[in-house]
Amino acid sequence: MILGWVFVPVYTAAGVYTMPEYLRLRFGGQRIRVYLSVLAILLYIFTKVSADLYAGALFLTRAMQWEGELGLYVAIIVLLLIAAVFTIFGGLTAVIWTDAVQTVLMIAGSLVLCIMSFIAVGGYDELITQYFEKMPSPNVTAYDSANQSCSAPRADAMHMFRAAEAGKSDLPWTGMTFGLTISAIWYWCSDQVIVQRTLASKNMVHAKGGVVLAAALKFLPLFLLIFPGMAARVLYTDTVACSDPAACKRFCNSESGCSNLAYIELVLNLLPKGVAGLMLAVMLAALMSSLTSIFNSASTLFTIDIYTRVRRNASEMEQVIAGRVFVVFMVAVSIVWIPIINSSSSSQLFVYIQSITSYLAPPICAIYLLAVFWPRTNEQGAFWGIMIGLVVGMIRFCVEFSYTVPPCGSDEEDLRPDWIKAVIFDVHFLHFGCILFLIVLISVIVISLLTEPIPEECLHRLTFWSRHSTEPRKPLPSTLLEMEKNPIREEPAAAGGAEPPSRARRLFNQLCGVEERTGEAAVNPRDRLTEEQRAEEDAASLYEDPKQRVIVNVSAIVSMVVAIGMYVYYR
Repeated sequence: MILGWVFVPVYTAAGVYTMPEYLRLRFGGQRIRVYLSVLAILLYIFTKVSADLYAGALFLTRAMQWEGELGLYVAIIVLLLIAAVFTIFGGLTAVIWTDAVQTVLMIAGSLVLCIMSFIAVGGYDELITQYFEKMPSPNVTAYDSANQSCSAPRADAMHMFRAAEAGKSDLPWTGMTFGLTISAIWYWCSDQVIVQRTLASKNMVHAKGGVVLAAALKFLPLFLLIFPGMAARVLYTDTVACSDPAACKRFCNSESGCSNLAYIELVLNLLPKGVAGLMLAVMLAALMSSLTSIFNSASTLFTIDIYTRVRRNASEMEQVIAGRVFVVFMVAVSIVWIPIINSSSSSQLFVYIQSITSYLAPPICAIYLLAVFWPRTNEQGAFWGIMIGLVVGMIRFCVEFSYTVPPCGSDEEDLRPDWIKAVIFDVHFLHFGCILFLIVLISVIVISLLTEPIPEECLHRLTFWSRHSTEPRKPLPSTLLEMEKNPIREEPAAAGGAEPPSRARRLFNQLCGVEERTGEAAVNPRDRLTEEQRAEEDAASLYEDPKQRVIVNVSAIVSMVVAIGMYVYYR
């Protein structure tokens, strides 16, 4: 809801296509834009591409019975080849259409599996009872120092608001309430993968309708994923709930645990063979959808926000090729990182993703919130604030993965220094995200107040308070200075029209997803407008049909009321 009602109106009124592009207009200069593009790509590598490839490879190796690490990497190669076909022959339009079709398949298949899971365990009440009572065989269970099974479920498993004290909860209520909110604002409101789809909508009502639909779909994972996952622990306890490092290594090639196999076990063992094959296709479709979205977004960020800084006059063809080459490089780094994920201290892939996000995303969240809501924020404050956040976050990131936490019940010696345990590991990653957010927020505010403010005439339609302004927006002084130093050379127009491309060139364009435009078609219609006309057009883009606006507003309120009700019920 924050995306549709707060951020998208600002982005639309600003007339931007990428998130760093918005910050470029908001603050001027290039260093923030380039920095955030690089950071976004790092997040793609560590939390999206590598995690998606790892999850898909687990599914394929289990389904195809490919053993060991060799089978894992064969599965990764297969996934990449399929994703490459989607990405090369598609683009954002292809991604959106495939997402729409695959969403229907995913929901239908997951719904069937959910129903069969509840039937297999005897219903909801029986599921909750057996989840706490069912324990794996002694030969796959490790024991801690108090001789308690490491496979035992937590006593607070059915509660969302858990103890906030360090060491007493895996998900403290303070971190769940505030830490996840910070990560969610970054993900939903400033992440290129998500926002680019919203900015592709025809008008504001369509954008808001899209986010309301996304909100409705977000209720489904509790029933389609979480409860079936609990059922998997009941039905396949030895595999899903194993805690003995040697046994887990044998089951899933990871000593930290095999809970990542929960959904896979349901699909392969509970469903009939034909339906299981359909679900395999659905799961792969979901992964392909995610990967292609990430590849397109990363390619856009790299070419528009980084590559064109090096090659200011690069042609569209050159930009496309550079984007494709960069995606290959990004995938290579992600594959190298996969063994780190496999050996991470948490056996839960989702927890790994959230922890990495809590180390890197809070500075971005702070910058976007201040950029949208506090006009006094300037470039110096924003840049040095995110640099401070990067240093602090990377320290936690590096320490986290430099020391291996022995699995529960393991005989391995804990080599972590006491001060590392106290300062780093005893601070939950969700709490660390809150601390990092406050550090960046205070740093940006203090530095901005100590330096020159941005002129008001340079902020029209760039903040929430000025989104409806029809005044022409003046370029920032730093932007004008940069344009003087690095003017963009205009290519002379071809006399008498351009020659049509050869057959080989047309084939190459089709493979790379390039549409070459010449003559009048190559001119952006906005380039013919005056500054006053552009301002009026941008402000008019926020118009909403009154009747449709009421519908989406009421739908948003209903979604939020239902969400609050579920929080209260599972408190």
